[in-house]
Amino acid sequence: MITARQSRAARALLGWTQETLADKARLSLTALKRLESESGLDVYETTRDQARRALEAAGIVFLSTDRGQGVLLVDDRGNKPNRSTGLR
Repeated sequence: MITARQSRAARALLGWTQETLADKARLSLTALKRLESESGLDVYETTRDQARRALEAAGIVFLSTDRGQGVLLVDDRGNKPNRSTGLR
């Protein structure tokens, strides 16, 4: 399950606005704002799932451990750093 904080953090990593995620996840902006609210508003599980799938398609990995939750942006484009300089 995606949390409000994970959604906001994932968008930040991608440089996406709420409008961008809502469009890519095919959600209303209101539904996304409810998902990302810290007020504990009720959100359909399908809304969370659509947002999660859109973020994962963009390279986000959701992390959850006994110590906390987070997000990771994975670069699957094959850009390997140059071993001698560390630059791409």
